[in-house]
Amino acid sequence: MAGRLKSGQRKKRVWPAALILLPVLLVHGCVGHGLQTLLRSWQPLDEAPPRLSVSYVRELRPEPVAALPKPLASKPRPPVVPAQAAAALPPEAPIPAAEPQAEAASAPELAASAAEADAEASAKPAAAASAPQDLANQEPGPEWPPSTRLSYELTGNYRGAVTGQAQVAWIRQGSRYQVHLEVGVGPVFAPLLSRRMSSDGVLGPNGISPRRYDEDTKFILGELRRLSLLFQGDSLRLADGREEALAAGSQDAASQFVQLTWLFLTGREQMRPGLVLELPLVLPRRQYRWRYEVLGEELLPTPMGALATWHLRPSVVASGGDLTAEVWLAPSLQYLPVRIRIRQDEKNFVDLMLKAPPLQAEPEP
Repeated sequence: MAGRLKSGQRKKRVWPAALILLPVLLVHGCVGHGLQTLLRSWQPLDEAPPRLSVSYVRELRPEPVAALPKPLASKPRPPVVPAQAAAALPPEAPIPAAEPQAEAASAPELAASAAEADAEASAKPAAAASAPQDLANQEPGPEWPPSTRLSYELTGNYRGAVTGQAQVAWIRQGSRYQVHLEVGVGPVFAPLLSRRMSSDGVLGPNGISPRRYDEDTKFILGELRRLSLLFQGDSLRLADGREEALAAGSQDAASQFVQLTWLFLTGREQMRPGLVLELPLVLPRRQYRWRYEVLGEELLPTPMGALATWHLRPSVVASGGDLTAEVWLAPSLQYLPVRIRIRQDEKNFVDLMLKAPPLQAEPEP
């Protein structure tokens, strides 16, 4: 009897304990599931795409920049010329504008004028070829620079003065491209900090379309850390696993410089002080509505001599650990970046200055 009473009392004590433990277990289960989800979301994507191979066979030397076409000045209205006199003008002379009373010219006269115009066009094919055309049908310059490697001297400040080296590789194979920006702070044989930013994607009618971005960072005593972005049409997967809508024309930290080069090299944008370029930019932690402002021309000393460059600086400052970059583009070097300044905050930055002529592959057919 006593044994049954004690057993019943133990059962009564178990139920309150179970009721107390149940919420605790549920909370721990939710937290554990949340941590697993968070860890999975921060895991890098599959291995980065293999690097495209390329052979650099020549040095790129500065070339004179062709002057931009000046806007046509308005010409004074020509004197009134009767229709009969206009028909007698030689083909080389411009045909004056007809006055209202000449609008009633006969069909034979109109046909004669059209024939003269056709003869003039066929007699001067070079002039016709140089006439302005729509950008959709005629590119004003080379569509893309050949695969190029640029080497830079690195200076800056990161808890004190730092030196190092950097390299930018632009690789193109057909409509496929890769951009690799590699930075090493400290000695070449044992950098204190190394970072590689790689962009992989395709080239289209609107320029660069990234498909994937990887950012690898490693300290001398630490392990490699990778942040990855995945571009999926009109959506984006950020480094923490969040998915967001993707703005059209978005670039990543590595592709933005080549997109700028392409815009100016093809004449889609004309350099001038005060020009503001809107460039949707995706950095590992968030998207930005980036705006690059052209501050003006600057002469920079390089191993190839002083180079005239255009200085572009973003009007937006990145936040939350993202990096902000400003760039100096040289028209005589296919608008490639001669100088890049990457800033983390007001005190910590690196400055990359071109230290040798760029190396290029043979242009693609």
